[in-house]
Amino acid sequence: MRQLDRPPLVTVFGGGGFIGRQVCEALMRQGARILIAQRNAVAAHVVQPLAQVGQLGYRQADLSNRTSVELAVHGADMVINLVGTFGAMETLHVEGARTVAEAAAAADCVSLVHVSAIGADHQSPSRYGRTKAEGEDAVRAAFPGATIIRPSLVFGAEDQLTNRFAGLGKLPIVPVLKPDAKFQPVYVVDLARAIATAALEPASHGGKTYEIGGPQVMSMIELHRAIYALSGQSPGLIELPDFAGDILSRVGFLPGAPITRDQWLMLGRDNVAAKGSKGLAVFGIDPTPLAAVAGEWLARFGGNRFAGRGTPQAASN
Repeated sequence: MRQLDRPPLVTVFGGGGFIGRQVCEALMRQGARILIAQRNAVAAHVVQPLAQVGQLGYRQADLSNRTSVELAVHGADMVINLVGTFGAMETLHVEGARTVAEAAAAADCVSLVHVSAIGADHQSPSRYGRTKAEGEDAVRAAFPGATIIRPSLVFGAEDQLTNRFAGLGKLPIVPVLKPDAKFQPVYVVDLARAIATAALEPASHGGKTYEIGGPQVMSMIELHRAIYALSGQSPGLIELPDFAGDILSRVGFLPGAPITRDQWLMLGRDNVAAKGSKGLAVFGIDPTPLAAVAGEWLARFGGNRFAGRGTPQAASN
């Protein structure tokens, strides 16, 4: 394994995204140099204010273009792949993941962190779950020492989870699909710290798979209630029967939000870390509860900047 006598250079595919920006910040706090690689490199410039002079660079890269991936990995010590999609799943989750892993191996990188998902399973009813599992296999075959990170739902100030649900809170009635489906939401800052640590400490984490969730297992209906408490809203919640959800998924639209058929199939399985999984504890991270932070960005939906912050109702959910 290559020995480093300087701050490591980490190529982060998808580093300008919701999770990626937090990963880059966590890496930079530990002195790493970063190269953000993604299709729209200009969009990643929002990370620039977090960096010191000479600590951050950008490169346009597309996981479906092997040459662009190889150029992005050239000279890197470590690689992190955060790319995920509900669109071209086979192209990005499988072939793209393989391309990144092969490029990292060819470049003699000391570590590779591949972010997958809880629910990655060859027998999953959803394409998302199946392609995530196939992608993990491709990564392991090309780079056996890779660290696989499987998070549950991820929440944070710029997420498409709590903000979407809170946005629906202005409706008098909010329909809830799969109200009993279980999740283990994890705070994006905690997840990012784990990803960064896995990349920087391959001797401890290389070759391992971690399922990562937050401190609470919540049902879909409990998640809705917690979000509306934190945002200071109180819409009526209607638990939709499965036959209605099935029909809506075929149409592709739930009032106020789109839902694909694949997303509906994903809801058929709980999104919770496997029993005995040590998750964030392995990285020395105390998981952050939703109620401890989400009021900071959700209060704007209720028009009260103090709504939901530390209230008994929010904390109890």
